[in-house]
Amino acid sequence: MIRIVIADDHPLLREGLRRILEFEEGIEVVEEVGDGQGAINIARIMTFDILLMDLNMPGVNGLEASRVIRRERPEIGILVLTVDDSDDKVFQVLQLGVAGYLLKDVDSKTLIQSIRKVFNGESILSPAVTHKLLEQFTHSIPTKNTCGLSEREMEILKYLVRGSSNREIGTALFISEKTVKNHLSSIYRKLAVDDRTQAALKAVKLKFVQLD
Repeated sequence: MIRIVIADDHPLLREGLRRILEFEEGIEVVEEVGDGQGAINIARIMTFDILLMDLNMPGVNGLEASRVIRRERPEIGILVLTVDDSDDKVFQVLQLGVAGYLLKDVDSKTLIQSIRKVFNGESILSPAVTHKLLEQFTHSIPTKNTCGLSEREMEILKYLVRGSSNREIGTALFISEKTVKNHLSSIYRKLAVDDRTQAALKAVKLKFVQLD
């Protein structure tokens, strides 16, 4: 069972999300809160898996709340669901190591798929957010330093930035999921990052990966 908390200051949106999620087998909405402080408070007293987090909320906003929750409860997957796609906000949030960043115009099928992927340890970026990241680093200075990454690890990074799962990467490269996980551990160590999102960010920033 995937246990979810919804953090959004619009009651109607929370109700809509709850209705969508309640129809899905294996997903349970255990709590709703209307601001970032509420999300922090719930994270301190309740066990759950995924936090659907809006960014623009009164009082403690989603960015500040995500920072606290990532520090105190890093096992909780934070999936940002917002209308805010400003460059600075996208970059700030992803640097915290959240599990995903989706815009509120996402369809319900993609939202459900994203929740399940985050629960399985994958990272999610909407296409619009990926485009923002590429624009953010358009003027980055290219580097010849590959951080010691092997050719295979560079291949895996390309799939990582595109949002591919471990299974999809393994299938594309004809290697097992376990081998993919081993390569990812090595990539994280060499790039000095903690997770898939941070690795993807750094790969784009250093221009290891160029998306078409």
